[in-house]
Amino acid sequence: MAHGEVLEFEEYVRTRQEALLRSARRLVPDPIDAQDLLQTALVRTYGRWDGIADKSLADAYLRRVMINTRTEWWRARKLDEVPTEQLPDASVEDGAEQRADRALLMDVLKVLAPKQRSVVVLRHWEQMSTEETAAALGMSAGTVKSTLHRALARLRQELESRDLDARALERADVRRERERDERGRERCAA
Repeated sequence: MAHGEVLEFEEYVRTRQEALLRSARRLVPDPIDAQDLLQTALVRTYGRWDGIADKSLADAYLRRVMINTRTEWWRARKLDEVPTEQLPDASVEDGAEQRADRALLMDVLKVLAPKQRSVVVLRHWEQMSTEETAAALGMSAGTVKSTLHRALARLRQELESRDLDARALERADVRRERERDERGRERCAA
């Protein structure tokens, strides 16, 4: 790569680094993995920088590289995870309702297949059009629409399931509290 192109790539990374890191964080739930994903994508893009004729499409190119890299990682992962009936309690910072909503959304996104997650992230978080999303993922606009439809239905189902679980827990807590109160009254009466 020529010296001018190296400088051009370095300038591009300096100006677009934060936006690209946000995209990476939306593709993988762990912030450290997101940084690794972006760095890997930048290394892969650096070698092909001179081949990107229209540099205004560099963001789309890099996002595609990140999606492909994330998919490679997903396929190569060891399945050390064990399904469980109960999810661990999620920690929420005090006074951070927005962060709690974001954490819930990131957690709920984990139920989606990688292809569905990519479509949701690009369409709703990156606010790309259907056509831009299709081009970035190498699929037809119809496939993007149907995949998005199924993904959103799955997300709604998961959120409703979690809401029902939360209400059942609340009812159980109220019932236990009543039983405790009744036992206390019975002891006082005896």
